[in-house]
Amino acid sequence: MPPGKHNQPHNPHASAAGAYGTNSQKNSSDPREVEARVLLKSAQFLVDLQNGWDNRPKEALEEILKYNRNIWMMFYDTAVEDKDSGRPQDLRNNIFSLANFIFKREIEILAKPDPKKLDILIKINRDIANGLMTSIKNMPAPASGDADTKNPPSGGWNSSA
Repeated sequence: MPPGKHNQPHNPHASAAGAYGTNSQKNSSDPREVEARVLLKSAQFLVDLQNGWDNRPKEALEEILKYNRNIWMMFYDTAVEDKDSGRPQDLRNNIFSLANFIFKREIEILAKPDPKKLDILIKINRDIANGLMTSIKNMPAPASGDADTKNPPSGGWNSSA
């Protein structure tokens, strides 16, 4: 669930993220693209939090970090539990380590809030999203007549998505 609570006043970030998530799942042909776009959305929440640090609502830091943590829990769980995914063990270990780093960093941020501490989370989310999108772009086109595969999306990611 994106930042924001149902019993809280209207949260434009939560509404936008919810609509975005629904739309991207319907219109995305590759799970890596969905993962990349969710990471980019979380990075944007973190940037927005940094930019409005002094005027942020009291609960914004916890909500946005929770949103980011939920994304990384998905990656963590997949790395730990999905041994038959076809991902090499080294990649799964790297995802596991990176997720653990992010969880520890979020605890540090909650213990001693500082907007500069968000920089590394933003960078990691953007770098991983970029890697996911690059891998999609570099996928070979399906063989002609291969009805079971889809072409990767054309173009790059849209930062306004």
